[in-house]
Amino acid sequence: MEPRHRLNAVCPYYTMFPLSFPLRVLRSRTGDSGLVADPFCGRGTTNFAARLLGYPTIGVDSSPVAVALTQAKMADARPGDVVRVARSILDSMPHEVEVPEGEFWRRAYAPEVLRKLCWFRQKLLRDCRSPSRTLLRAILLGALHGPRTKSAASHLSNQCPRTFAAKPDYAIRFWRKRRLEPPEVNVVEVVRTRAHRYLDIRAHATPSEIIHGDSRMPGLYDGRRVAWVITSPPYYGMRTYIADQWLRHWFLGGPATVEYERPAEEIAHTSPTLFAGDLQRVWKNLAENATTHARLVIRFGGIADRDADPVAILKASLQDSGWWLVTVRSAGDANAGRRQAAQFARVKSVPQEEYDFYAVPA
Repeated sequence: MEPRHRLNAVCPYYTMFPLSFPLRVLRSRTGDSGLVADPFCGRGTTNFAARLLGYPTIGVDSSPVAVALTQAKMADARPGDVVRVARSILDSMPHEVEVPEGEFWRRAYAPEVLRKLCWFRQKLLRDCRSPSRTLLRAILLGALHGPRTKSAASHLSNQCPRTFAAKPDYAIRFWRKRRLEPPEVNVVEVVRTRAHRYLDIRAHATPSEIIHGDSRMPGLYDGRRVAWVITSPPYYGMRTYIADQWLRHWFLGGPATVEYERPAEEIAHTSPTLFAGDLQRVWKNLAENATTHARLVIRFGGIADRDADPVAILKASLQDSGWWLVTVRSAGDANAGRRQAAQFARVKSVPQEEYDFYAVPA
């Protein structure tokens, strides 16, 4: 990986397309050179590509985890600044810190590690305005859970997946069966190692705005002219983003339990027609703020447990949206990478094809 690209890996996250995709599209330089938008920014891959190429950018997402990670990819600070902020926060930690209770938390983190995590959480919820704090928050989100290693620790938890948080009951059974105890981890050293990995060589910062909100809402772009849109909306039937990221969501102020209730800002998944209608509202918002030669590029596919044609859904969403569909190309088999269709399919042996849709203002 090119050193300047390392920040894109600050926190592994399912449902992302590779950085090479938006870089390739933006480097084609067809259309206007200007504001790059992603109305479903996820972990900020499109926005980070815009930063690498020097474009101003705007991202929108309804997930606080997605917004926190994308904001970090737009931030600029030296590794030493991030480490100093971490130390300063821990230096102010009182002896008594409120921590979540229950077997999951006792088995997931060593007592002192959990105390420090909870103190970081409390302080960063109060103040995360500086670039150093924004990057520290993302580094801690990336280190919050993951596999244990034989060498220096790179994660803070007992054995866990990196890309999603295991549900408590399953995790407890897993740890009990294998008699796994939470590791004593030097939290500052984990922060230091990761800060140098991601920030020693950095791309120049570009103007950016990352919004925690609903991309269907009118007035979101406030008259700003969008030249490029490169995005991948949720695939029809995928509704577990917050539940799958529940530990990171907790760190950002959410509950210390898994919540399965559908967020109010979520696009409708009750039928392909309603889903396409919600996407159409997103495309209309963008069209109303698009430059004359703007380009809209959408990666979209399906998941194995939903019997719906993703091409038909996406084409329906573009009808009367202010965009004219120019071409549809296969993006290959989603099982070849950590992409949406592969990670949420119940039948993982069935390849899930994805498609790239290219549109221009109507």
